[in-house]
Parts: sequence; C-alpha cells; structure tokens
Amino acid sequence: MKRGVAGTVRGIFTAVPAALFVALGGTGLHRQTILWAGVELPWGVTAALLLLASLQLWLAAWSRSVVPAAVAGVVSYAVVGILSSAGPAKQLIPGDAVGNVWVFGIGGVTLIMLVVISRLPVSRTRRARIAGAAAEAEPLSPQ
Repeated sequence: MKRGVAGTVRGIFTAVPAALFVALGGTGLHRQTILWAGVELPWGVTAALLLLASLQLWLAAWSRSVVPAAVAGVVSYAVVGILSSAGPAKQLIPGDAVGNVWVFGIGGVTLIMLVVISRLPVSRTRRARIAGAAAEAEPLSPQ
C-alpha cells in the first residue's frame, strides 16, 4: 500500500472515535454560560466548535489528507443529530438558539475547515511531485 493511502486509511480509522469524543464532549460543553454584567454569555458552544475545528486540523496534519477531517465532521454531525432527535423528555440538545448553533455549526465549521485545510501548504516532496507532474503535462512552447 502506498504511503499516502495508508495515511488516509489510518486517519479515517482515527477520525471516527475522535469524532465521537468531540460530539459527546461538545454536547456536554455547548450549554455552558458565564454571567457577565447581568447577561449570560454562551461560551460553551464556541469552545465546542473550536474543539471540532482543532480536531479536524490535527487529523489533516497527522494523516496528510483532507479526508479524515471530512469524516470527522460527518460523524460528529450524525451523532449530534441522533442526540438532538430524541423525544422531548430525553433530548440532550434542545431546539433553542444555542442548540441550533451547535448542531448546524458543525456543518459550517466542517466546510470552513475543509477549505482552510485544502489551502495549507503541503510537504516539500509533494510540492515537487506536483510541480513535476504539471511540467510534464504542459510542455514548453517554442518561442
């Protein structure tokens, strides 16, 4: 198996339990608030979404592929969707503003992180390979 494919497969197998951790930990964290000047500020939802973004960035850097980051986002979204669709007495994520930001923010953060990760510089050897392939595909024109 090639090194890049092995890294992607290893990253996917790592992404699933990591995404479960983020989904469950973020669900527990997203309702946290702080009272500041008489106003409750929901800091937990921001921390939970930053936890997801940092996990996706780490997975992409570790596996040198964008696929594990996408898998982590999809698995996290699916788990949080299951947790939010329980009956009214068993619902962990209510349909209020903070709950909606947590549920739908996962999709937004995942899309943003996929764009950010795809634009990050890659290793020197991969850059040289890409440049060499582009030079072979596009021959120099005589002048």
